[in-house]
Amino acid sequence: MAAAMDWLPWSLLLLFLTWDTSAFYVPGVAPINFHQNDPVEIKAVKLTSSRTQLPYEYYSLPFCQPSTITYKAENLGEVLRGDRIVNTPFQVLMNSEKKCEVLCGKSNKPMTLSVKESRLVAERISEDYYVHLIADNLPVATRLELYSNRDGDDKKKEKDVQFEHGYRLGFTDVNKIYLHNHLSFILYYHREDLEEDQEHTYRVVRFEVIPQSIRLEDLKADEKSSCTLPEGTNSSPQEIDPTKENQLYFTYSVHWEESDIKWASRWDTYLTMSDVQIHWFSIINSVVVVFFLSGILSMIIIRTLRKDIANYNKEDDIEDTMEESGWKLVHGDVFRPPQYPMILSSLLGSGIQLFCMILIVIFVAMLGMLSPSSRGALMTTACFLFMFMGVFGGFSAGRLYRTLKGHRWKKGAFCTATLYPGVVFGICFILNCFIWGKHSSGAVPFPTMVALLCMWFGISLPLVYLGYYFGFRKQPYDNPVRTNQIPRQIPEQRWYMNRFVGILMAGILPFGAMFIELFFIFSAIWENQFYYLFGFLFLVFIILVVSCSQISIVMVYFQLCAEDYRWWWRNFLVSGGSAFYVLVYAIFYFVNK
Repeated sequence: MAAAMDWLPWSLLLLFLTWDTSAFYVPGVAPINFHQNDPVEIKAVKLTSSRTQLPYEYYSLPFCQPSTITYKAENLGEVLRGDRIVNTPFQVLMNSEKKCEVLCGKSNKPMTLSVKESRLVAERISEDYYVHLIADNLPVATRLELYSNRDGDDKKKEKDVQFEHGYRLGFTDVNKIYLHNHLSFILYYHREDLEEDQEHTYRVVRFEVIPQSIRLEDLKADEKSSCTLPEGTNSSPQEIDPTKENQLYFTYSVHWEESDIKWASRWDTYLTMSDVQIHWFSIINSVVVVFFLSGILSMIIIRTLRKDIANYNKEDDIEDTMEESGWKLVHGDVFRPPQYPMILSSLLGSGIQLFCMILIVIFVAMLGMLSPSSRGALMTTACFLFMFMGVFGGFSAGRLYRTLKGHRWKKGAFCTATLYPGVVFGICFILNCFIWGKHSSGAVPFPTMVALLCMWFGISLPLVYLGYYFGFRKQPYDNPVRTNQIPRQIPEQRWYMNRFVGILMAGILPFGAMFIELFFIFSAIWENQFYYLFGFLFLVFIILVVSCSQISIVMVYFQLCAEDYRWWWRNFLVSGGSAFYVLVYAIFYFVNK
């Protein structure tokens, strides 16, 4: 267990980093100070659904529109996420209340939805779509009050407040569809401390909404676009009949409240870690897996190898030495170049490129430099880092290719720069065509696709060639033994030494080390949640790398003991065996959630 003890101080250090940084972030934008009655612009981001996974832009539905529609210039990450940030006709003034106001339509002429529009709205509501708005770059949230104590005594019930991102477009009840046509905005501000004789400034620190469905007959509107809400619960909801035209008002109200929350802490509501304990359980579970693998490795290396090497080096009896079996017999073939060395080196180079990108992104995010307030910053950073890490991937692939007795370095460099990215781009393009067909904002626009191609061939490809050139010129890795001229015959292998059986066996432990954290990542991706536990994620990433390395060493040792020296490709596939279980778990999550 020596290796396990070596990892203990590092694990404690990473645990300390996780504890200290998992809830810390650097705000991505400078604060905006508002004066009394300054306009606070409400913008729309998109419509999302965890059922369809297809985002749509705000005005894909017949909402009230301003006189001029202006879309915000977006970065690469926002476009890839499907965000289409646009202005809305909501008129909100700092610290100015509004009881009820009609958004569009006059008192004697409500808004009319055509049959086609009514059918589209009803379809979106039945698909559980949420509307996402932002005020001062802060996303709107719906407050959910849950009671944790199920006892009959109401006084003993503890209220647990949680926030749901966005608000529901509507709801269904007894096969009838209702639209949330009234929004009660609740905005919280923090009053900044100023010197005497200076006007107070305010900063928006929270943005909540209470959506309501109120039918046309219960809303009383006057000529000044003001309206009166029905008292109590006497009103009926606004039904949307998809088979006919529907008349309704879109209305809203604004309420301001002062808050002690400072601007730097305003995202804590969205990033609250509700399940910290299960993350610590995940980390402990992962560390136990690493220690288990470390113990196996230590046992193999300390007991078996030392004993074998000592006996092998005695050479007291030459006949006994000749009768040795196992890994010692394949020492003259173990460094024989594998089949398709160019493809192997290309895939390994792409792996180095991905590894460097992921390591830097997670580490920088753990330090808090990729805040959710900087929309799309994480994905933009990942895309650009992958392009620039091509120099390291090319260098690693070039040196390995020369070690494997390769000679066509230009072809190898082109293969490294295009094989893995080409497969990914091809799959994404095919999926994008389907999303285009659905007219979803999640479809990558053609100009963005051209920009990605320009980045690929203008940044990544030259850097891969540059790294490959220097890697190929560098001295190849030295092999400790010479390779025999005639390949050794490989004995018949047992069933459990089959390549696919080995992949399935080796992938279990690394997957077991990360599957709990994988659940939260899937929840963030599929359910439009914010994922910001990058301290935990960094720990799990390090543990995953270590466990994959250890399981690869163990599997190669068993393979060489079986006198099978074809370890190059199998080692590459075995260390990625956990990806198969990730795929199975993703399908399981999709079906169940």
